[in-house]
Amino acid sequence: MQDARVRSVAAVSLWAVVLTVLLPGLILQSHGVHVSAALALQGVVVAHAGGALARVLTSSRVRFVALGFWVFAYVWLGLAALAMLAVDAYPWPYRTDEVTTLGAVALVELGLLAYSAGTALAARRERALPDTRPPGLLERVLSRRLTPWRLLAMCALALGFAAALIVDQPDRLGAYFTSRQAITEAGGEDASLRSLLSWSLSVPAFWALLGLLRIPRRPGGDRWLRAVRWLLLPVLLALNVVVNNPISKPRFWAGMVLLTLLFSVPRLCRPRAFRITAAAILAALLFVFPYSDYFRYSDREDVAVVSLADQFTANGDFDAFQQVQTGVDYVHDHGFAPGNVLGPPLFMVPRSIWPEKPSDTGIALAEYAGYEFHNLSAPLWIESYLWAGPFAVILVFGLLGALGRRVDDVRHRLRENPGALAALLVPAFAFYQMVFLRGSLLAIAGPLTLLLAVPLLITTPIAGASRFRSSAMPTAPPRHASIPGTGGHP
Repeated sequence: MQDARVRSVAAVSLWAVVLTVLLPGLILQSHGVHVSAALALQGVVVAHAGGALARVLTSSRVRFVALGFWVFAYVWLGLAALAMLAVDAYPWPYRTDEVTTLGAVALVELGLLAYSAGTALAARRERALPDTRPPGLLERVLSRRLTPWRLLAMCALALGFAAALIVDQPDRLGAYFTSRQAITEAGGEDASLRSLLSWSLSVPAFWALLGLLRIPRRPGGDRWLRAVRWLLLPVLLALNVVVNNPISKPRFWAGMVLLTLLFSVPRLCRPRAFRITAAAILAALLFVFPYSDYFRYSDREDVAVVSLADQFTANGDFDAFQQVQTGVDYVHDHGFAPGNVLGPPLFMVPRSIWPEKPSDTGIALAEYAGYEFHNLSAPLWIESYLWAGPFAVILVFGLLGALGRRVDDVRHRLRENPGALAALLVPAFAFYQMVFLRGSLLAIAGPLTLLLAVPLLITTPIAGASRFRSSAMPTAPPRHASIPGTGGHP
């Protein structure tokens, strides 16, 4: 036990040095540094996010939700913002004064502090409550179990919908391997409807494939189910290659699909393998993600490899901190908008029925800044600040931290149950969480609702569910579905 503690301290120290010293130093030495109070406070943000991420990367438990949050905070609002403040250069033309910039950095750190506090309170409550307590709502939901008949019905629905939608597509399969721009233009005047139909296919297709990979073997034998799996698996895999590839779908979504399928391999959900894979994910986000929009437009430019600092200050994919700055100025001029909180949960209500329906925050900020290009982010920090100021930021991120910790803890207790909803939903939400954090909420409300709702349709509650056994108690090894490449046993 003592040796393990020493190794843990050494690992935390090593990662802390890499994340809070080496990488920030690499960015700061790229150009002349513009010294300011905001830059000094940004150093606190980088240390906070980097230190928290180091703890996740060296934890003895697998924490998917914590990984997704702290990776986004560290890259988009830590390193990227540090580069922008150091050289006073930003992806978009809008500029704010020093007071607004300092306020934006303080707002980011306020959200991180609230998230950390929420996480700590949830962890303390978890330790204080007895293991014999009855399961709560979250535990009952995440313990739902995959049902073969429902899963097969979802597979049939996805394949039938795919046949109808792809046949109706003007360029059939070709558009899915051209660019996102081609998909949008193929929709013509019904582009928004086409987008809704596309998501209504992509999400069920993803869950159908993931369900086939994760459904456990039934105790009484399942020859017929194994035969159906062998028939459906290559078909669903091919369908996902078509509708969920990074050419026709946003990179964050395609990445979420790939990573969730990757972590369907049980061996990668063990702490050591998880830490190695998580480190690889961080490296890919830093050094590969900036160049992964090559297929976004039909007219492609040559890829120019530049430094990490130059990517952060010139690539609009990293505009989160600048959008926080813009939002602070927007609130100063227009005041708070508490009614905007109703927009995301009521996204399906048409404007013809609700004329005062809140507009997309990213679009509102782009219009305020005078941009012609409106497809910009609106991080959750500025979304919540627009609702009710710092109080809303504290409340939202405190609740988010507590919920994230609870979800990770429940998944940990259910880790020996491959057919539980937690094994499917938690990694998917954790990686899509980066889209949720980047915003805007109204833009991602539809896909997020589908992502969370569809798996409920292929699972059923466990009758008479009792408190999950403690992780300290021995458990019998699970019997996984005999699907090739899942890490299960025949």
